This record gives sequence, structure tokens and C-alpha cells, in this order.
Amino acid sequence: MTTLTSTSIYDSIVAKKNARAKQFAILVDPDSNDNAGFIAKEAQCANVDLIFIGGSILTNGNIESCIEVVKSETDIPVVLFPGNTLQINDKADGILFLSLISGRNPELLIGKHVIAAPVLKASAMEVIPTGYMLIDGGSPTAVSYMSNSTPIPSDKADIAVCTALAGEMLGLKTIYMDGGSGALSPISESMISKVSEQISVPLIIGGGIRTPEMAANACKAGADLVVVGSAVENQNGSRSLIPEISEAIHSV
Repeated sequence: MTTLTSTSIYDSIVAKKNARAKQFAILVDPDSNDNAGFIAKEAQCANVDLIFIGGSILTNGNIESCIEVVKSETDIPVVLFPGNTLQINDKADGILFLSLISGRNPELLIGKHVIAAPVLKASAMEVIPTGYMLIDGGSPTAVSYMSNSTPIPSDKADIAVCTALAGEMLGLKTIYMDGGSGALSPISESMISKVSEQISVPLIIGGGIRTPEMAANACKAGADLVVVGSAVENQNGSRSLIPEISEAIHSV
């Protein structure tokens, strides 16, 4: 079981990375998941490390209620994965302060952050500066459309490596490579490995991971934290994938 202590969320991520312990986060989209409480309860039993909440769009305005439902069922740290400034809510324990370093949209590199900064400064949330890299997963995704950015080609590991290095050198504390929700294929093990070998900050991988084997392979390639969202959402009430994927990740 993962519990909140005096250790920060980020310090815990780093400590587990240094101990070569792989981590598992579930991404809950408030717009498309009515089973957030059930997922949280399953996550609590399955030794999930983190729960991310957010999405590319937010149409129903229930992010606060989603956070409250999740926190009522688990003491796993809840971290916002915001698609925009409307998804900032201080009911969460922390927030990935995402800078879309793979794109060239200035609003998502720094523009939106200027608006969000004073709000976050006034909140009690832990802010985790994160270099967000969108990788082509074989199909257009909501995040590529909403961000008006072109993903890094899946076969251009050198671009991914240089981008991740630049993010780390700029002081970003984590690198998050994402194929996007609904990606047809996960980020290749080769790209994960090459990026992991060149950076020292925690590497988060998400998008297109649908099976325990895919999750384990990402970890073996060098991911420190694997994020699964759509595969869990699409289980039609059965969340058997949560303990299976958790076991696969934590056994690496």
C-alpha cells in the first residue's frame, strides 16, 4: 500500500527509481469514467503507486468530485495530469506541471504556466515540473489535436533523446513520454531504452499500454513509472487488469 507521509511525492518517485523499483500509476479521466471510486478501491488493493486525474478536455466540470471519490476509497497520492488550467484543483495532493517540450506551441511550453503559477503558489499542492513529450502512437489522439502539436515520430529515437536531455538540462524534474489516449501502439522499447540511458531524472511512460506484458516490457526497457488509463477504463466493470498490471510492473 502507498501512503502519504512527510516524504514528498517526487522524493518518493526518486527514491524508488534509485532503488530500481518500478512504479505504476492509473490515469482516471473525469470526462469518461464513471467508475473512479471502484478503480480507486481496486488500486488500493493492488499496490498501485499513484493515481493521476485529468484529460485532454473537460466537458462535465466534475474534476473536484472525481478527486473526492477517489480519495474516499484510497490513500494513494492523487496527482493532477492537467490538459488545461481549468483542471487545477487543490483537492489533489500534487500536480504534474507539464511543459510540452516535444511541440512548438508556446502556450503549452510556458504560456498557460504563467496563468497557473500564482494559483499553484497559493495552493498546498506539490508541484512537479515535468517535460511532456508526445510520441506518435500510430493514430491521431485527443492530446495532439487539442495541443495543436506534432508528435515525435515513433522511429526517431534520436529526437526523443535530445528533447528529453534538453528538458532535464532546463531543470524539469521528470520526463513523461506519452503516446496519448487511444494510441494504437505503445512507445517502442528501443526509444524508451535510449532515452532512459541518457537522462538521470525519472522517466514516465504512458499511452497504448493494454496488457501486463506491455507494461513489464516498458519497465525492462527503462521506464521508472508506467501509466495506464484507457485499458482500465474499457474493462466494462471488471478491473482485473489493475492487479495483473501492478504485479507485472512491480516484479521487474
